[in-house]
Amino acid sequence: MIKYLIAGIALLLWACEAPEDIASSQFDQSNEGLVVAAHPLAAQAGRLMLEKGGNAADAAVAAGFALAVVEPSMSGIGGRLMALLRTSEGDIHGIDATTQAPMAYDTATAADVPFGYPTVGIPGVVAGLIKILEEHGTMSLETVMAPAIQFAEAGFNLLPGEALRHSMQLDEIKQFEGTSRYFLKGDSTYSAGELLVQQDLANTLKAIAVGGRDAFYKGAIAEKMISDLQKNGSVMTLEDLAAYQAEDRMVLKSTYRGYEVNALWMPSFGAITLEIMNILEQLPMGELSEADWATACYQAIALAYEDRDKQTSDSMAQVLIAKDYAASLFPQVNLQSNTNRQLGFLGASPEQWQQLDGHTTHLSASDKNGMTVSLTQSLGPNMGSRVASPELGFLYAVTLGRYLGVFDPGQRAASHISPVIVTRDGQPFLTLGAAGGSLIIPAVVTVMSRVIDQQLPLDQALAAPRVFFQADSMLVENHEGINWNPASLEEIQSEGFFLKKINQPARFGRVHAVQFDPKTKTWIGAADPDWEGAVGKPQ
Repeated sequence: MIKYLIAGIALLLWACEAPEDIASSQFDQSNEGLVVAAHPLAAQAGRLMLEKGGNAADAAVAAGFALAVVEPSMSGIGGRLMALLRTSEGDIHGIDATTQAPMAYDTATAADVPFGYPTVGIPGVVAGLIKILEEHGTMSLETVMAPAIQFAEAGFNLLPGEALRHSMQLDEIKQFEGTSRYFLKGDSTYSAGELLVQQDLANTLKAIAVGGRDAFYKGAIAEKMISDLQKNGSVMTLEDLAAYQAEDRMVLKSTYRGYEVNALWMPSFGAITLEIMNILEQLPMGELSEADWATACYQAIALAYEDRDKQTSDSMAQVLIAKDYAASLFPQVNLQSNTNRQLGFLGASPEQWQQLDGHTTHLSASDKNGMTVSLTQSLGPNMGSRVASPELGFLYAVTLGRYLGVFDPGQRAASHISPVIVTRDGQPFLTLGAAGGSLIIPAVVTVMSRVIDQQLPLDQALAAPRVFFQADSMLVENHEGINWNPASLEEIQSEGFFLKKINQPARFGRVHAVQFDPKTKTWIGAADPDWEGAVGKPQ
């Protein structure tokens, strides 16, 4: 009872301090640190932790729990998480809290389905966020979770993008009792601007705030999860939940033009990110025309993506990120002529390797002492499995089925998630990551090149157009507000490259990043202009 009273007091104090109006900016600077997230309320939650004297880990965890409430189509406590954290002393830590196949999962008889109960794996977000807080934070779990609980209990007004994503899944939402209860108003989803109250989710979060990870992976919440999942055909057990742990993950290190680039090994595709950068490093990217810069990125991305299925062992990780391996691939890059290479691996690959409408959410956080966090959370595709257990209030991620490919029992879900921390001369430089499925890595790579090679200010680097590939075609981002110079596109086509202009926003990944200026000791934050995110700046 005393624990619940303390949690209630913490929530009340936060609610009294919380501003009624959200000051939302997609670009800002501060000497005290910043939080950049895909929703203004999540950025606000992180900002409040910095204002209370918390560090970047406290701010990131607060923002992560808040995103699970205010952006439920993209992430949630039923999903997965991968993160990189740089301490104020300069140590880099990797955190793996991605979803996992139950131990009784039988790949031979697993249903080849895109969503629903058969796709649900063991959730990791709660364990991951709590691990970050316990090992690197300074605040209590009740304090950092208070904003998320407030948003769930008092409700928040749906942003247009979130409302649209709910409406896109209307038919699937109607198939599941819990999901219908939480995301339908009559026969339709909630509209933009309407208040969404999630009392069951608030109750679940309150229990976690008081009881920690055990409140989620053991006890009443776990029993309700397993009861609902097993009733609908899942083989997940209470033992699977109780045994789940967020784990330390190997940090991969490489260099790019004097900068140290840190990424995560599997189940993150950080090795592919570093492989692309190693290929690009062999070209004077800062001196190239926009057309040549685009074709270089396009070809390097396509080359490295052919190696995704080679991420099989720790020793293989070192092969993929080796400079001499990139040098062996570089002769296949030709800026003056398209080789019309057919990317044959696309045919038998998992769905997420090919989809251009990837989801997920990312946040980046920093503080005045130099700690910085790059954290990506995901449910997989839009609204994940579309399944929410009645009484609990949250959606489960897609883990099993055909979206991520074939998994063995106990195996964790591998994906394009790729948080990155760039340092120079022992100091932080750039912390970033992205949402967007298979477009995550190209988004991260192109922004890094824009900042390092072209020396663009961070907000301009995020607003510059990006490239990707599809079979033998170069996909170019070309929509209102973010588009290529027509002369550059003409030059690319004149050299024989097949172009496809994508005129829809948010299709080339969404990057949220912070950058450190060592001369002024200033943090610079920018949210992707194609999304509704914001920078949280301490007042």
